Amino acid sequence: MSQAISPELKEWLVSQLAAGHSVPALRASMRAAGWQDAATDLALAQLEAGFPHVEVARPRRTDMPGPDLEGAPLYIDAGDRRVQVLHTMQHPRVVVFGNLLSPEECEGLIAAARVRLARSLTVETRTGGEVLNVDRTSDGMFFERSENDIVARLEQRIAALLRWPVEFGEGLQILRYAPGAQYRPHYDYFDPGEPGTPTILKRGGQRVATLVMYLQEPEQGGATTFPDVGLEVAPVRGTGVFFSYDEPDPATRTLHGGAPVLAGEKWVATKWLREREFK
Repeated sequence: MSQAISPELKEWLVSQLAAGHSVPALRASMRAAGWQDAATDLALAQLEAGFPHVEVARPRRTDMPGPDLEGAPLYIDAGDRRVQVLHTMQHPRVVVFGNLLSPEECEGLIAAARVRLARSLTVETRTGGEVLNVDRTSDGMFFERSENDIVARLEQRIAALLRWPVEFGEGLQILRYAPGAQYRPHYDYFDPGEPGTPTILKRGGQRVATLVMYLQEPEQGGATTFPDVGLEVAPVRGTGVFFSYDEPDPATRTLHGGAPVLAGEKWVATKWLREREFK
C-alpha cells in the first residue's frame, strides 16, 4: 500500500531540518522507520518545493544497466548475436548499437504487432494512469514478456547486452510512425514530484534506462534526438540507441524525442528498464 504524506510528517521534516539535521540524515531516518523509497522521495521533494533554499540531494544509483565497454570493444557478445558498438557518449550515457536485430526479427515483430496497433498513450504521472498526448502521434502496442519466440529471444539478448535481468524490463513496445508522426522531447523517468508517481513505482520502481530499436527505417526524417546535447541518431534498421539515467532529474540530460517522419514509415521497438522486478 502507498504511504500517505501527512501534515505531521511534513512538520517533523521541517523541525528536523531546522534543528540542523541534513537531508541525507532525514532520508536515512525515514527508511529506518519503514518508509518506502517512493514515499521518502515524494516527501523530500515536497519539502524542497516548500523551501526553495533547501537542496534535496537525491541519491544517484551506482548499479545501472549498460554494456561492458571496458577496453573500448568494437563488438559485444550478447549471447546469440555479435552486436556492434557504433557510438558512445558519457553525459548523457548513450550507446548506439549496430547489428542488434536481424531483418527477419524486424519483420516478425512488425507482422505480429500490426494487427494490434492503437493510438499510443503516455503515462499520466498526475494520476498514475495513461492518457492520449498530443505530443505523441504514433500508433503502438505492447507485448507481454516472452509472449512469442522472437520477443523472448530479443529479451534474453538485451539482458545479456545490458547486464540487467529480464524481469526488470517492461514489456516490449512496438510503435509505428506514419508521415508527419513524431514524439516531442520528453523524459522517460517518472517525476518524483507528481502525485501519481508512487502508484506507478509500485510495479517496479523507477525507470533507469531506455533502449530504442529500429525495425523499419523511413525514407526521410524520424531521427531520435537529444536536444540538450545536439545529438541525432538515424533510425537505421537493425540498430538501436541505449541511454540511462541514474536519477529522475533533468541533470541526466536525457531529454529526447522522435523527430517527425517526413516520408515513409518508421517502426521501432522500445524496452524500458526498471530498478527492480516489473510486475
